[in-house]
This record gives sequence, structure tokens and C-alpha cells, in this order.
Amino acid sequence: MAAKTANVLARVEPEVKAQAEEIMAQLGVPVSVVINMLYKQIIMTRGIPFQVTVPKVKVPKARDEMTDEEFYERIRHSLQQVKEGKGIPVDVAFERIKKRIEQHGNV
Repeated sequence: MAAKTANVLARVEPEVKAQAEEIMAQLGVPVSVVINMLYKQIIMTRGIPFQVTVPKVKVPKARDEMTDEEFYERIRHSLQQVKEGKGIPVDVAFERIKKRIEQHGNV
């Protein structure tokens, strides 16, 4: 077995690190072993050993993409939600959007 003397320095989000290390601890696998396995897989596959893609997100149609009936149905649905108390205050909505942008870089 080759001597392991090279170091890898990487900056990761603290919460991601904590969650991943908790799982590795449950598996009984040290972080250095996981990194070494990843590097070996990159060498063997000559690429990232898992699919890296942008997830498909269902984005609501913009107003100019909707028929009038689709638009009015969306308005009726939204009004019904408000009447049922399912809405949230606008400041809460904007705070959630801001948080998602900070975490993911998009909405």
C-alpha cells in the first residue's frame, strides 16, 4: 500500500461538512478514506464518478405564457388559499426567498 503523505485542503459549508461527517461516522469510514476513494474513482472513470446535472425544476408559467383562463384559475386558487389562511406575510415570503438565494444561488 502506498504511503499517504499528500494533503488536500478544501473549503466546504459547515452544515454540509457536519452532515456528511455524521454519516461517515455511522458507517465507520474516516473522511480521508472517502476522499481517497473518490480520487481513485476519478482516476478509474477518468471523470466525476457520478452524474453532475442541474435538477429540473418545474417553473410556473409567466403571465404572457398563460391563457386568460389559466391566469384567472391561478388567481382564484391564490385567493382561495388566502381565504383558508394558507398564505404567509409578504415579509416572511421575501425572507425565505432571500435565504434560498444565499444558500443555493437561485430561487
